[in-house]
Amino acid sequence: MQIKFRALSLSHKTAPVQIREIIALSDQEIERILIKLKEFFSLNDVLILSTCNRTEVYYSHDLDLSTEIIKLVGLEKGLHDIVNYLEYFQIYNDDRVAISHLFRVSMGLEAQVVGDIQISNQVKRAYQASADLEMAGPFLHRLMHTVFFTNKRIVQETSFREGAASLSYAAIELIESLTSNTYQPRILLIGVGEIGEDVAKNMVYLPNAQVKVTNRTLAKAEEIAGPLGFEVVPFENCVDAMKDADVIVCSIMKNEPFITKELIKKFEIPSYKLLIDLSVPRSIETSVEDVPGVILYNVDNIRSKTSEALEKRLASIPLVEEIIGESIEEFYNWKKEMMVSPTINKLKQTLEQIRLEELSRYMKNADEKEFAVIDKITKSMMQKILKVPVVQLRAACKRDQAEEMIEIISDLFNLDRENIKK
Repeated sequence: MQIKFRALSLSHKTAPVQIREIIALSDQEIERILIKLKEFFSLNDVLILSTCNRTEVYYSHDLDLSTEIIKLVGLEKGLHDIVNYLEYFQIYNDDRVAISHLFRVSMGLEAQVVGDIQISNQVKRAYQASADLEMAGPFLHRLMHTVFFTNKRIVQETSFREGAASLSYAAIELIESLTSNTYQPRILLIGVGEIGEDVAKNMVYLPNAQVKVTNRTLAKAEEIAGPLGFEVVPFENCVDAMKDADVIVCSIMKNEPFITKELIKKFEIPSYKLLIDLSVPRSIETSVEDVPGVILYNVDNIRSKTSEALEKRLASIPLVEEIIGESIEEFYNWKKEMMVSPTINKLKQTLEQIRLEELSRYMKNADEKEFAVIDKITKSMMQKILKVPVVQLRAACKRDQAEEMIEIISDLFNLDRENIKK
C-alpha cells in the first residue's frame, strides 16, 4: 500500500486569534514535537509550520495520526483539555488535497493578506527544522524543492507578489524607500496594539535600522521588542525618543492627537523627520506637515497603495493556481515513479541473483575469457527481460494502476521471497 501524505491545520479560517495564540508553537516546541513523532511513530517526512495565523503539521504515513499529533501538541503546550480544541483543526487525509493545501499555503493563497511574502520564508524555516533533525526523506525533499521552484515561477511570471498588500508591510516599504540614503535610520514605534505589533515584526526587514519601541504598558512593549532585539523606551520618555528619531510610527489609540504641531515645532530637524500615523482615529495632527522637514503619511495614504497591490494580486490568482496545478502534476509523476521503484529494484535483484547462480553452476571450469563473454551475454539478456515489466510498471503509473501491476509482477517473479540478496 502506498504511504499517504496528510496534514492537519488550525488557521485564521478555523479558529479565532485567542485559540491560535494558545496552540502556536515556538521553535523549541516544534523541535521537541518533531523528535517525539520520530520516536513514537517512526515518521521520517514531517513538516511543522507555526505562525501567528496558523499551526499545521504535514506528515507521511499509511494511517491517520491526526488525533495523536494533536494530543502531542497539547502535551507540549500543557493543555490537559486539548480534546476541546479538536473542532478547530481541519484534517486532510487525501494525499492530493494535503499536497495542494501545502502549495496554497506556501504561495500565500491561504494567507490573511493574499500573497503575503512572509509565508514563503516561514515555510523554508519549517523545512530546515525538519532537515536538521533528519526528518525530511526523499519524498519531502522533492516536495519542498518543487514548492520553492513554484514560488520562484510565481514571482517571475505573475504580479502576485508585487507591491505591499498589508498595511503594516506597506509602512515598512515606505520607511525603506524614504530612508534609503540614511545610514542606520533611527525609528521609534509608539504603541504595540494589533497594528503596532505587526509593524514591529515586519521591522526585521529593515536590518540596518535602529529601532526603539514604546507603549503605555511597559510589559507589552518588552514582550514584543525583546525577541526582536529592539530597545524598549519607557512611555514617560517618549518625547525625548521622538526628538532623536528619524522616523516615528504611531499606532496609539487616543481620542485626541498624541503628536501635535506645537510639539514637533520644538524639535530640531536637521534634515527630515518622517511621521507615519497608523491610528484610527488619527493620532498625529495633519498640520505637522507645516513644520519644515516633516513628512506625514496616514492610513489612507498607505491603504491606497495596498488596495492597488491587492487588486493586482487578486487578478493574478488564476495564473498562480495554474502554475501550482502544473507543479503538482509534475510532482505526482515523480511520486508515481517512486512508488514503482522498489519493485523495479527487487526485480533487478531477483534476476541478477538467478543469473549469478546459473553462472556459478555452469561456468566453474570456464577460463577468464569465456566467463567474460558469457557474463556479457547474460547481462544483456537480463536487461532485455527487464525492459518489458519496467515499461509496463511506468505505464501503469500514468493509468493510476500501479498497485495492481506491482502485485502482478511481485507474484509472477516471487519478489517477496526472503532469500533475495540485498
